[in-house]
Amino acid sequence: MERRKLGRTNIEVSALCLGTMTWGTQNTVDEAHAQIERALEADINFLDTAEMYPVNPISAETIGRTEQIIGLWFERGGARNDWIVATKHSGEGMRHVRDGAPISSKTIRETVEGSLRRLQTDYIDLYQFHWPNRGSYMFRKNWDYDPTGPDPVAVRQDMEDCLGALHAEVDRGTIRAFGLSNESAWGTSQWLAASERTGGPRVASMQNEYSLLCRLYDTDMAEMSVHEDVGLLAFSPLAAGLLTGKYQGGAVPDGSRMSLNSDMGGRKTDRVFAAVDAYLDIAARHGLDPSQMALAWCMTRPFMCSVIFGATDMDQLEVALGAADVTLSDEVLAEITAAQRAHPMPY
Repeated sequence: MERRKLGRTNIEVSALCLGTMTWGTQNTVDEAHAQIERALEADINFLDTAEMYPVNPISAETIGRTEQIIGLWFERGGARNDWIVATKHSGEGMRHVRDGAPISSKTIRETVEGSLRRLQTDYIDLYQFHWPNRGSYMFRKNWDYDPTGPDPVAVRQDMEDCLGALHAEVDRGTIRAFGLSNESAWGTSQWLAASERTGGPRVASMQNEYSLLCRLYDTDMAEMSVHEDVGLLAFSPLAAGLLTGKYQGGAVPDGSRMSLNSDMGGRKTDRVFAAVDAYLDIAARHGLDPSQMALAWCMTRPFMCSVIFGATDMDQLEVALGAADVTLSDEVLAEITAAQRAHPMPY
């Protein structure tokens, strides 16, 4: 499995990252541990989670359960040093933790400590802010995004305060690197400038949604990533399962994401199934598995650090792992570009 540098750190992560957000709702403890073991066999060393996981649904009763499941694997003898572990601090509005308080210098230590306890580890390799306090255009909010409102002076001061708290955690040895999620080019540039001013940890990575169907990252964020060494950790690279083709023709498999979330978080639109058909057609004509084509395409992008995939059963996991051995021809890449132009931003 190819290894890639995490920002300007000395940490190297696998080009595929094992996602965990269904562990504790759609997946049992034993199923989750089996995924960990199989991913290790495939030479994956990168695992992504969050304090708010699992999802589908998110509830007060399940908050933190995914981290606990990972911690139980370590408790049962799993080697901590086999894994680069990433987790996330929930942002403002997550009412099930800290009464929905925003991320601040006052919340960071207690949140880090909570993740350390649940994960049963002394350190977190990559500590990420799940979404910015000022809001985000992610999750289909781009259609009516309004950037006005936050005071930029206050935003910069808050960033400096948070970096001070993060620096204290680096000094304590509880975190190794810092990353962002669901951020913008302006927001990331402000974090990078703040780290220069304060000496706080530099942003190493960005975890935003990215797939054949969701390409908001391809312009300003891409330029920032390449020139500032802030690699993308792409989440939902299969578009919540749409790119597998399993929802075509009105199908809703039992236990699938769509069976739990009928609009797929805003991804189910009038145009999306025609876009999926275009990609399925490319895969079929070139003898490719559509899921593997979608994941392999993500790995070709010049700003990509690692592609986060999730699985609710071992068959799905095996398909995803196989993407590491897929090389897309120039012809396939050209057809993908043509399909994207014919079906831009389907949600």
